[in-house]
Amino acid sequence: MKQKSALLLERAVVPPAVLEVVQGLVTAGHEAFLVGGCVRDILREQPPKDFDIATSARPEEVQRAFRRVIPTGIEHGTVTVVVRGVHVEVTTFRAEADYLDGRRPSKVEFHTDIEADLSRRDFTINAMAWDPVGKRLVDPFGGRDDLASRTIRCVRSAMERFLEDGLRAMRAVRFATVLDFAIAPETEAAIPQTLHVFRKVAMERINQEFTRLLLAPHVAQGLTLTRRTGLLGQFLPEAEATEPSAVARAPADLAIRLAVLLHHAAGVKDVVLRLKYPVKVATDTAHLVEHLDLPAADAPDAQLRRWLATVKPEHAPSILDAAGALGGSVATLMDRSAALIASNPPLSTKALALNGGQIMKVLNVGPSPIVGQATAFLLDRVLDEPSLNTPAALESLLAGWKPPA
Repeated sequence: MKQKSALLLERAVVPPAVLEVVQGLVTAGHEAFLVGGCVRDILREQPPKDFDIATSARPEEVQRAFRRVIPTGIEHGTVTVVVRGVHVEVTTFRAEADYLDGRRPSKVEFHTDIEADLSRRDFTINAMAWDPVGKRLVDPFGGRDDLASRTIRCVRSAMERFLEDGLRAMRAVRFATVLDFAIAPETEAAIPQTLHVFRKVAMERINQEFTRLLLAPHVAQGLTLTRRTGLLGQFLPEAEATEPSAVARAPADLAIRLAVLLHHAAGVKDVVLRLKYPVKVATDTAHLVEHLDLPAADAPDAQLRRWLATVKPEHAPSILDAAGALGGSVATLMDRSAALIASNPPLSTKALALNGGQIMKVLNVGPSPIVGQATAFLLDRVLDEPSLNTPAALESLLAGWKPPA
């Protein structure tokens, strides 16, 4: 394992700007390492999404070592070095004092020891550091072994890590879900005991973790973990009764999976907004849940056209996907609705061969409720028989029509 890890790290493609910053810090007499997710991903043989550098240099020393430095988070030891137009984040080794609010440390202390810096991180697989200049891996908490055994384990005491930041419990479940790992027993056991800290976490932060979990291929595993540990009941009790496997059967679309998850919930739109999703996501999810009752597979074409007119053709595939995930038999309806949509029948008043002005001219009336009533009448008729949607046929229908009393 150690030999393979060394080969993977030595062969990793590190952006030239990142290497230049590391080399610049080392040349200036400081230690510098790639840390966290990029090291984890390299060892998993996955391309890193970004590269973070940790250094023994204090922020002011980093500023002196490079021509252009942006003090993005200098109070926490983080600056951004700009090299050839590339922004590279550099953070001073640090340790953190007590967390008083379940989110932020009361103060940050800078260190010159990489192991002290790694000891404050959440999970062992995120607490590794690689020096690409000196070719040195620092792994004091067994991150490589946990990667090999596909295990999410807190650095040192799980209880302490979760008490420091309430979001870490949700992150443990998210990492297990996205990576298809197991959570170490002692790490999982600490989650129910620290839910009081999780309750302090802002919903916006929970939303980010939950969305990644919800869209992951192993979403059923994640939902089972959130329910078993008590996390789900803290932020989304409306979903506790939903079978996780149903959500996994739905395509990885946010509104569809939320609809499956919340299909029994009352006030779905309000629930989704409470989770801090955009209004469109909330509206789409509520629309899907509202229309989960489907026509029969052998319903007449006219009935199916009316259903499509009600749900809107663009939403029909998502509704059928959600209903199918919940156990409905939708294959025939999918084929039939797709064929009907492809034939482009008139499904809305905008598709009628006569517009409002033409209807007023035929009826010899001005703007009035009668025009709306006549339009609804014509749409009703062409939903029954699309071939009637011609100007002549619609004018003929209007000739024999009388407004309702």
